[in-house]
Amino acid sequence: MNRLFKLQFLGPLALFAATLSAELAARALEYAPSSEILWFINLKLFGIFQRSDAYLSYFVSVDGFQLFGLALPIFVLACLGLVARSRPLFTIATHLSAAYAVFLVASWQVGMPTLRQASLGTIAVPSGGLFVMATILGTCMLSFAITHLLYFRAVHHEIGALVRRLRRARIVHEPN
Repeated sequence: MNRLFKLQFLGPLALFAATLSAELAARALEYAPSSEILWFINLKLFGIFQRSDAYLSYFVSVDGFQLFGLALPIFVLACLGLVARSRPLFTIATHLSAAYAVFLVASWQVGMPTLRQASLGTIAVPSGGLFVMATILGTCMLSFAITHLLYFRAVHHEIGALVRRLRRARIVHEPN
């Protein structure tokens, strides 16, 4: 199996792992609400999932929907695509993971305050949520790009085979 084919799995895997980690951190906070570490993890590292959950709750008010309704089905599709070596399943999984990553970015940016003036003050280093988001978005877009690259290669191969057949047919039918 092609290494690029297996690399398509990276985006759905990262999305599932991050969503699972965020869900586990939220559940752990329910059991230990006085833990400063769990509050930090929930607010700083996985704050992107809290914002997207707030937007999703307008449409679906099920606890854990991001994990069980979005990330898990995408991950299962990617696993099935890997096991069955199926391009269509991987294509669906990578497109859905990229769409969900874009939704996470969009829901994360909507609530961010904007500054309208320049300042010579110190610049704060972005919180860990930015790095989690960059990892999710980067891996999902990489998987998305690899999926398209593999399709372009397959189309190129098919067009090349068609051209070779047409050339052979023209050579056979040309009068000498």
